[in-house]
Amino acid sequence: MKNVLTIAGSDPSGGAGIQADIKTISAHNCYATSVITALTSQNTIGVKCVFNVPGNVFDSQLRTVLEDIQPDAIKIGMLGNEEIVEILCRILNELPARPPIVLDTIMISTSGHRLLTRNAIRMMCEGLFPLCSLITPNLPEAEYMLGKNIQDMGKSAEALARHYGCNVLLKGGHSSGHVMTDYLCRKEGDIYTTISYEEQRIQSHNLHGTGCTLSSAIASNLALGKDLQTAVKDAKHYISKAIQAGSKFSIGHGNGPLWHFI
Repeated sequence: MKNVLTIAGSDPSGGAGIQADIKTISAHNCYATSVITALTSQNTIGVKCVFNVPGNVFDSQLRTVLEDIQPDAIKIGMLGNEEIVEILCRILNELPARPPIVLDTIMISTSGHRLLTRNAIRMMCEGLFPLCSLITPNLPEAEYMLGKNIQDMGKSAEALARHYGCNVLLKGGHSSGHVMTDYLCRKEGDIYTTISYEEQRIQSHNLHGTGCTLSSAIASNLALGKDLQTAVKDAKHYISKAIQAGSKFSIGHGNGPLWHFI
């Protein structure tokens, strides 16, 4: 049994965050452990309140899990504030052997709202990105990091990979059109290779937690021993089926969840 650790916020409506991560990891026949960074009050309609876990509690959660259950991969989601980012960087740097780490760069919301302070984002980019096997920014996040509007996603994915020294999956879900394209830029020594993944856009009102689910699926595939390109390809195939399955359900009054057990 492969173990996948998720570090993220809690979503009591079950569609995103830790809850979506655990469902996704379990659906991939891996064992999920979890460390909570924030408690949220949210549902399918929106977020009402966020309470960031105190730093000492976060530190204790993470160290307690790691001293007993060694992860074969780690997925990182919502981090909440700079104290949690700093603690996470310190603990990951202390690990004698780091497993694959997938970071869902939750810093800019779909509406363009910044979810972390500028200083927390800087700490994430400078301290956490170099420790990761893959980061998965969406278009608003990539534009924020690059400081400009994105015209060419492939070149932008490579620019991020070169600047931060890590593999990048630039997600195209915020683009218009019937086809969505994600770009994976892999760093192998001094060589950067970019490939694209195209998927037909699935019409659904239930898209809550897609980023959480995708990054957890990639982490699970890496834990299972797949190479990065295959892990991303299989995760994208999984999430397309999860969106398609979720489109048939009516859960809540807003942006409903995917169906993870396909």
